[in-house]
Amino acid sequence: MSFMKSASMALAGLVMAAQANAADITIRLAHLNPEDPFASHSGAMSSVFKSLVESNSNGRIEVQLFPNGQLGKDNEVIDQVRAGLVESAISSSGGMAQHYPLVGVFDIPFAFPNIGVASEVITKESSFGEAFVSDLEAETDLKVLGLIDSGGFFAFTSSKAPITSVADMEEQRIRTMTLPTHEAIITSLGGQPTPLPWAEVYTALQTGVADGQMNPVPIIAFAKFDEVQKYLSITNHLITPYIWTMSPAFYDGLSAEDQYLVSWAASVATDTGRAMSRVIEASDKGLPALAEGMEVNVVTPEEQAKFAAAAQPAVRALIEAQYGEKGTAMLEAMLTSIDEEKTGF
Repeated sequence: MSFMKSASMALAGLVMAAQANAADITIRLAHLNPEDPFASHSGAMSSVFKSLVESNSNGRIEVQLFPNGQLGKDNEVIDQVRAGLVESAISSSGGMAQHYPLVGVFDIPFAFPNIGVASEVITKESSFGEAFVSDLEAETDLKVLGLIDSGGFFAFTSSKAPITSVADMEEQRIRTMTLPTHEAIITSLGGQPTPLPWAEVYTALQTGVADGQMNPVPIIAFAKFDEVQKYLSITNHLITPYIWTMSPAFYDGLSAEDQYLVSWAASVATDTGRAMSRVIEASDKGLPALAEGMEVNVVTPEEQAKFAAAAQPAVRALIEAQYGEKGTAMLEAMLTSIDEEKTGF
């Protein structure tokens, strides 16, 4: 037998073996955050989901991860999921707002008194979360696998000055997501909202296009904003959702057994992500690390009340004007759910 014939037979055998071992189903899961499960809750969620799905399907289902915005901007990836080009995505409220504007009801400043209440409300299993998810699915033709907070309460950073009072916000250019509600918050406090896509934020802060931004501590940490920002102000003024979606056409095409596996794995992964956010905040990848390179200021309850008095009416008025009776009713339902959960904390 010639060398070429032997090589050809060996290659054919390898191809056949690869085909035999290939997964029957592939799930491509995209998100904007780092892949490291110890750096972001999206990284933790996607890693746990991949492990659970692949191991419990004996490799029949492969989960391919696309972190760090590899497949595009948040809103673009949601477009791909809706079109069935990508199977699943974990998206911020900023990305989802372009498909489902009512996500803005979460943006009433200081609506959530603590992280415990937020964790109970911003979940698929809460009474409000169930209604929110049902409406989002109906309006967007997306399957929601998980609902989780964005990684904790928002804080302000700035290269210009600490933001510990409403007066400190005056004339500061603060980057926001492309959300009218976020822009209204900054405007009502006397600042200048600067809406920018996530991929442009670091450079905007570095070059002075924006003086500051607002995000949860874990996001500030993994984005390395401490390299381009001097001041970190713990305001706890906002907490927003991340929404984990899947293509309904893909999900509906799965067997009942695989649907259960995917839904269960997403539920476990979401719980893991929620817990990991709390770990990151307190670990050397969170606030302690940021404090090494930034001046950290904690806003007093008295000043928080002044922030709330300035911003809440503006955001409420915007929700009522832009989202009408439906948006107002959803906002009231969320506030009622928050009040109900307060009794346990």
